[in-house]
Amino acid sequence: MDSSKYVRYTPEQVEALERVYTECPKPSSLRRQQLIRECPILCNIEPKQIKVWFQNRRCREKQRKEASRLQTVNRKLTAMNKLLMEENDRLQKQVSHLVYENGFMRQQIQTASATTTDNSCESVVMSGQHQQQQNPTPQQPQRDANNPAGLLTIAEETLAEFLSKATGTAVDWVQMIGMKPGPDSIGIVAVSRNCSGVAARACGLVSLEPIKVAEILKDRPSWFRACRCLDIMSVIPTGSGGTIELIYMQTYAPTTLAAARDFWTLRYTTTLEDGSLVICERSLTSSTGGPTGPPPSSFVRADMLPSGYLIRPCEGGGSIIHIVDHVDLDVWSVPEVLRPLYESSKILAQKMTMAALRYIRQIAQETSGEIQYGGGRQPAVLRTFSQRLCRGFNDAVNGFTDSGWSLLDGDGGDDVTIVINSSPTKFLGSQYNASMSPTFGGVLCAKASMLLQNVPPALLVRFLREHRSEWADYGVDVYSAACLKASPYAVPCARPGGFPSSQVILPLAHTVEHEEFLEVVRLEGHAFSPEDVALAQDMYLLQLCSGVDENALGACAQLIFAPIDESFADDAPLLPSGFRVIPLDPKTDAPAATRTLDLASTLEVGPGGARPASEADTNSYNLRSVLTIAFQFTFENHFRDNVAAMARQYVRGVVASVQRVAMAISPSRLSSNMGPKSLPVSPEALTLARWIYRSYRIHTGGELFRVDSQAGDALLKRLWHHSDAIMCCSLKTNASPVFTFANQAGLDMLETTLVALQDIMLDKILDEAGRKILCSEFSKIMQQGYAYLPAGICVSSMGRPVSYEQAIAWKVLNDDNSNHCLAFMFINWSFV
Repeated sequence: MDSSKYVRYTPEQVEALERVYTECPKPSSLRRQQLIRECPILCNIEPKQIKVWFQNRRCREKQRKEASRLQTVNRKLTAMNKLLMEENDRLQKQVSHLVYENGFMRQQIQTASATTTDNSCESVVMSGQHQQQQNPTPQQPQRDANNPAGLLTIAEETLAEFLSKATGTAVDWVQMIGMKPGPDSIGIVAVSRNCSGVAARACGLVSLEPIKVAEILKDRPSWFRACRCLDIMSVIPTGSGGTIELIYMQTYAPTTLAAARDFWTLRYTTTLEDGSLVICERSLTSSTGGPTGPPPSSFVRADMLPSGYLIRPCEGGGSIIHIVDHVDLDVWSVPEVLRPLYESSKILAQKMTMAALRYIRQIAQETSGEIQYGGGRQPAVLRTFSQRLCRGFNDAVNGFTDSGWSLLDGDGGDDVTIVINSSPTKFLGSQYNASMSPTFGGVLCAKASMLLQNVPPALLVRFLREHRSEWADYGVDVYSAACLKASPYAVPCARPGGFPSSQVILPLAHTVEHEEFLEVVRLEGHAFSPEDVALAQDMYLLQLCSGVDENALGACAQLIFAPIDESFADDAPLLPSGFRVIPLDPKTDAPAATRTLDLASTLEVGPGGARPASEADTNSYNLRSVLTIAFQFTFENHFRDNVAAMARQYVRGVVASVQRVAMAISPSRLSSNMGPKSLPVSPEALTLARWIYRSYRIHTGGELFRVDSQAGDALLKRLWHHSDAIMCCSLKTNASPVFTFANQAGLDMLETTLVALQDIMLDKILDEAGRKILCSEFSKIMQQGYAYLPAGICVSSMGRPVSYEQAIAWKVLNDDNSNHCLAFMFINWSFV
C-alpha cells in the first residue's frame, strides 16, 4: 500500500485507536506494531499510517485546546472591553460634572469679590468643597429595629449611594499606578481623592458564577485577614427576595500602637432588574437611624460608608465584579505619627479591596484546575494554613483580654511588651491536652512596634526571609520546637547563643500573582554540648511570606512562621511569630518630634557612634514604615519568669539585628550618603587580607592595589575600600563554594552583610553562562593560579541583576602555600 495514499478508517478502527490514544498519545514504534498485532481490525493498515494517525490526532487535540483558549481569551477581552467602555462613560460624566462645578465655583468667587473686600473668597471655595466632599446625611429619626419597613428604607438608600460610587461619579476616583487592565490582570483598581474617610474601588473579571462570587464575598473572614469575627445578629427577608442583615464585625489592629476597630452595619442583598446581584453595606449610626449595636468595649467604633459589591453575569459564563470599600477609621484617635495608616486609600485597597478580588480569582483558578500544588495537599488545606498563621499572629499582636491575654509586669523598659495567655485551648490542639502536660502554664508573647526610616518594607522582609541567620537565635529555635515533641517541655529554657543554623526553603503554594507564598523551612540541627546530641535534630517551620513586590503601592509586607514537626498534620497546632512592615505615605517634610521610635535615626555606623539625625533628612527618598514584631513561646508554670526574661531579651536582640539589617540594605538601595559598613578588624581578617594581596601578586605578577606599608591594618583598609567588588569563597571539591568574605563593594553588590554572606553560594549568584565559563576555566585557575573571565551578568542576594565588565579569579594561598580559598574581583559592576 502507498503510504502517501489517504486511508479511510472504519468506526471500529477509530474506536480502537482512540482507546490507545487515551492511554498513550505518543506511542513508540514497538507499541504501534504491538497494537497492530493485538487488534486484527488494524492489520490492513501499515505502521507508518498508524503513526500518521497519531500525529494528526495530537495535532487536532492541540488545535482544539488552542481554539478553546482563544475563545476564553476572546470572552475575557469582550467583557473587559465592555467594562472599559462603561468606565469611559463614567469618566466623561465625571469630567462634565467637574466642568459644571468649576463654573459654579468661578461664579461664587466673582460674586464674593464683588460684594466684599474682606478676602473671604478662599473660605467660600473651601466651604463649597467641604460641603461637596463630606456629603453629610441629614439627621434621620430613630428607626425601630423591629420595623422592617424602616430598615428597608435605609437599605434602599445604601443601595443607591453604593451604585453611585460603583458606576457613577459620587467619588473622585484616581487609578492606582501599575493597575493595567487586560484579560489576565487583577482588574481596574482606583482610590479616592479628597473624600471623607478612605475609599477604594476595583472592577474585574472572574470565571465564577455570580451566586458563588456572592457567597465568597459575604464570607468576609475567609479572605479579609484583618477580620477577627463577623456575627450576623439578625436576618430579615425582604419582599423582593432579598435579605437585610444586621452585622457586628471586629477587626484586628495592624500594630501594637493603636486600638482595633469594630463596625455595626446593615448589609442588604438583592437582585437588580438586569439580573445583577448586589451586596451593599453601611454603618448604622444616630444619623442614619436604625437599632443600636453592641458597645465598642476595647474597640474604637469605625464608620462604614455605603460600600459593597455589584456582581453581573458575563456572557459565556463568569462574572464582572465591581467592589467599593469606603470607611472612616476615626483617624483622630490614633497617634499622629500613625495616622497615615488610617488615612491611606492605597492601604485600604491592598488589604481589603484587592484582597477580595485576588481571593475570588484564586478560588476560580483552583476550581478550574489551573493551579496544581505538590505535596499531596488540597488547596483548601493550604489556604487554611495561611489563614491560621495570619490569625494567630494578629491575635498575638492585639492581645485581646476576651481571648485570655493579660499583661505581665515589665522590667522598667517600655520597648517590649509581654503578655501571657493561660487558656489551655490557646495552643494545645487535638494531639495535646492538659492531662498530658499538667505543668503547662500557657503561651507568652513578646512584642514591639516601631518606625523605620528609608527601608522599603518589601526589601526588609525579603532580607529577613532569605537571611534568617542574620537575626534568629538557634537556642531560641530549639526551645520553640521543643513544644512539639512527645515531652513538649524537655528544654526548660532557651539558651541564647550558639552558631547560626543554615536553612532550606521548600515551597508549598503561592497565590495567583505571587504576592503571597506558603513554604516549609528546614533548619539544620546542632548540639550545644555532647549531652544535647539527642536534641540536635533538624527543625521545621511553616512560613508565610507576603508583600515582597516593591512596586505594589500600599502593600503590607510580612513574614510569619510557626514551628511544626515532621508529620505536618493538617490540624497541627501552630504558634505563629514574625514581622509585619506597613509603609507610611512618603513625607517630604521634616521628621516628627517622636524621634525615639525611629530606628534609623539611632543606628550605629560601626564603632564611630550614632548616625546624625539630620542625615536622613537630606535624602531625597524619605520612606517611613511601621515595623511590628511578635514572638510567641509556650512555658511551664514554674519557668514563666525565666521564659519572660528570655523572650524580652530575644526581642530586643531581634530589634538590634533589624537595625543592623536596615543599615546593611539601605545604603546600596536608597542613598549614597549613608555611612560605610564597619571594617572587620580582627587577626583573621588581617591575615586573610595579606594572603589575598600576596596571592594576587604571585599568580598575576601585578599589584592588586598600591600600598605604602604592609604593616598593621593598611592592607585590610585598602582591600576593604577598594572600588571593585572583591570576595572570597570556600574551595571544596565535595560541596558548592560558599562566600566567606567580601569587601564593602562586594557586600553592596551582593546586597548582604558579612554575617549573612555565609548563606550565599557562588553558583546562586552566577547566571547559566557565568557558571559554564567558570567550569571551563576552573582547571586553568587551579593549575595557573588565576584566570580572566569575560563581562557578564550575575544576581544579588535580593535577586537584582548586576553587570560587570570583567572578572578575575585567583587562588588564595596561606603561609604554607596551600590552597585556602578562591578570590574573585568583579570590575566596574553596576545594577542593571
